[in-house]
Amino acid sequence: MSRLGFYIKIYLKILKQDLKSKMSYRADFVISNIGMILTNLVGFLSFIILFENFEEINGWTKYEMLFLYGFSLLALTPVQCFFDNNWNLRFAVESGDFIKYCFRPINIFFYYISEVFDVKGLGQLVFGGGTLVYAWYKVGIPVTFRNISLTCVSLFAASLFMIAVMNAAAATCFWITRSGMVMVLAFKFKDYSKYPISIFRGVFRVLFTFIIPIAYIAYYPSIVVLRPDNIPVLSWISLPLGLVFFYLSYRFWMRGARKYSGTGS
Repeated sequence: MSRLGFYIKIYLKILKQDLKSKMSYRADFVISNIGMILTNLVGFLSFIILFENFEEINGWTKYEMLFLYGFSLLALTPVQCFFDNNWNLRFAVESGDFIKYCFRPINIFFYYISEVFDVKGLGQLVFGGGTLVYAWYKVGIPVTFRNISLTCVSLFAASLFMIAVMNAAAATCFWITRSGMVMVLAFKFKDYSKYPISIFRGVFRVLFTFIIPIAYIAYYPSIVVLRPDNIPVLSWISLPLGLVFFYLSYRFWMRGARKYSGTGS
């Protein structure tokens, strides 16, 4: 427990310094968050336009789909805010700067990831929360302690899957020289997370459930609250599966970090 307290204390100090440096450029902070909100607003409007022509998609109504959209935005917020430094990993590895993380008496993964907090994620948090509350009201989900608790647990589980995907994608840079496309491709898959897995056919349903688990970023976790009368087994085991995927991605990341020996120059 003292070890956990140590890392929390270190993280808070690093976070404080990172936020200080970012807030020295307040215009950038404001513009970044406005940009994130506008980006998500475009996605919101695309739903509205889509359902102007269709009353439902494969049995899913407009507000149920909007619920999935808001849920996915909230689930993606932790990876946006706390794990954004994964995008810079390949540059640190290629330049040799990553070697500095290998000589500190703390966990390499923690040390590297904790250096950056992406404030743009705060805009996504606000927009996603507003969208989820609006859809919740329109669908008519009862506001109970049970439903709120299940939603919080489900969001935590959903976040673990996206974090795992991005950890694994980022770590490929320890073996692949030009791994930028792997990161971009992995991140692009999150666009499919806002759709119910039931609209995909055979091979894609298997792919998005067991190999690239984007179905767990919104569909399986949220259906516990959204459609409580028809909950699949995979929804109930989202949290343990999320923990397993996160742990495996962490081990993969750490394996690459331990094999790293600099650029050799």
